[in-house]
Amino acid sequence: SMDGAPTPASPAGLSAYVAVSQLLGLTLLATTGAWLGRYRGGVAWHSPLQFNVHPLCMVLGMVFLQGDALLVYRVFRHEAKRSTKVLHALLHGLALVIALVGIIAVFESHRTKGIPDMYSLHSWCGMAAFMLYLLQWLLGCGFFLLPGASFSLRGWYKPQHVFFGIALFVLSIATCLLGITEMLLFNIRDSYSHFVPEGVLANTLGVMLVAFGLVVGYVLTRDDWKRPPLAEELALSMDFKTLTEGESPGDGSQ
Repeated sequence: SMDGAPTPASPAGLSAYVAVSQLLGLTLLATTGAWLGRYRGGVAWHSPLQFNVHPLCMVLGMVFLQGDALLVYRVFRHEAKRSTKVLHALLHGLALVIALVGIIAVFESHRTKGIPDMYSLHSWCGMAAFMLYLLQWLLGCGFFLLPGASFSLRGWYKPQHVFFGIALFVLSIATCLLGITEMLLFNIRDSYSHFVPEGVLANTLGVMLVAFGLVVGYVLTRDDWKRPPLAEELALSMDFKTLTEGESPGDGSQ
């Protein structure tokens, strides 16, 4: 517990871990781009390369941006809760839009090439992750951003929101690993076992995805790195608890 006024500085280790996570995240994106550009012909929309939009969008949206949205409450520790919440929702919303583009890309690519949809474990996990992620986002906006949800209702939902937030991030990374494996077996099945450069690069991407997940997961689960409530938030929540549900404080907290 902290005595006296909270210090504005972030815990030392936190800044280092967040920096490593961002370095890993950007390296992930660069590696995905290098794989698709160097070995898979690049990325384009209405062309045979449309499929390649899929891995790029999923890594950007469902891993990098989702991970960063989860870190918002650790990084912006001394900003107003409301603005931090809005940033959290916006980053997740952006991740959802980018992921949707990636999903549309793979369905259109399959239709063009006459490939069946939704038969693989990767597609099942991926569709589950996306639909649950969308549901989680809608519930989060409904409970925490829109006015109307009572304190007790928010209190009941919050632990579930936190757990499923981390669970969906884990599922997203696992789904990426399945997707990488599937892509390698489709494209380089015969040479994969000979440690060809494309196989090694894609395997390395998978290892970096796991590393990104571990670093973000560590930051999120360190209790002493959680965002401390600001003094005015504590006062405000006490005001709210003494009022009947649905009312708001008369003249604001001084």
